Amino acid sequence: MKQRTWPGQSESSRFTSLSFSKLQNNNKEKRSRFSIKPTTKPPSSSSPPHAAAGDFSTLPYDILTKIAAPLSLPNLQAASSVCRSWRDALQPLREAMLFLRWGKRFKHGKGGVKANLEKALDSFLKGAARGSTLAMVDAGLCYWEKGEKEKAVGLYKRAAELGDAVGQCNLGISYLQAKPSNPKEAMRWLKQSAENGYVRAQYQIALCLHQGRVVQSNLLEATKWYIRAAEGGYVRAMYNVSLCYSVGEGLPQNRKLARRWMKRAADHGHSKAQFEHGLALFSEGALLKAVMYLELAERGGETGAGHVKEVIHQQLSATSRDHANNWRALPATR
Repeated sequence: MKQRTWPGQSESSRFTSLSFSKLQNNNKEKRSRFSIKPTTKPPSSSSPPHAAAGDFSTLPYDILTKIAAPLSLPNLQAASSVCRSWRDALQPLREAMLFLRWGKRFKHGKGGVKANLEKALDSFLKGAARGSTLAMVDAGLCYWEKGEKEKAVGLYKRAAELGDAVGQCNLGISYLQAKPSNPKEAMRWLKQSAENGYVRAQYQIALCLHQGRVVQSNLLEATKWYIRAAEGGYVRAMYNVSLCYSVGEGLPQNRKLARRWMKRAADHGHSKAQFEHGLALFSEGALLKAVMYLELAERGGETGAGHVKEVIHQQLSATSRDHANNWRALPATR
């Protein structure tokens, strides 16, 4: 599938906004860490009755579970090992991880079960009821897929208010897509998510500033967010940073840096970047390297790459042509 990421006013432009359907976190989104300072205040009624003042165990259960709501299973297990009080307080969140796991199995048809959106949603809701923001976000995505957007937004908001960066990003984009849209709330939540290190939110802010869609256009600020997202590993941002350097938009024109970011995007699987990097290699006479990137681009949906590849084949020697024809892509690892 083609990645179209560069904002613009017409279908022929290379600019467009991030598709909401792709907001789902595949497996390894970055989430903020937490730190807890000892409190000298008396514990609440839900705290252990014999906790010593200033001890970690004096942290009220309700506060602890809210702080830990965005944590993944490994971090929950680590936090649960701090003391018996924390272990007891975090038990509902550990249970939520089981429901989250089953929800993902039902949603994607993995782990020996058939895909079933309703069962997935039921599992996610049980995890959300136990306080996990990860389950809230996944339940919201299920509701969004079912067309029940109000319920989805409600779950995103619960997760966002508990500090979940993905929930904050999804809530911000929900406000952008609402009719009428709510630009102020959208940017507020996107910025919170971006400051929490979520690269998709950083990229979305850059698009908004670049397009002038819901805020005043600001190319300098947009490129700052593009670079931040790109340095965080977000491939669409890498591609847009390359284009900014290439045309001198929001950044000083710099062909060398443009090529560097284009190659980085290509190496991370961006099919349009693979196509453009392949063309650049072709123009420099690096024909075999060009064939490799053009082959990847063609497999990624860039049909024009196939035509250029045929032109290169005609220019290659018989030996080099055999090497190019026998080349096969390695299986994807991401």
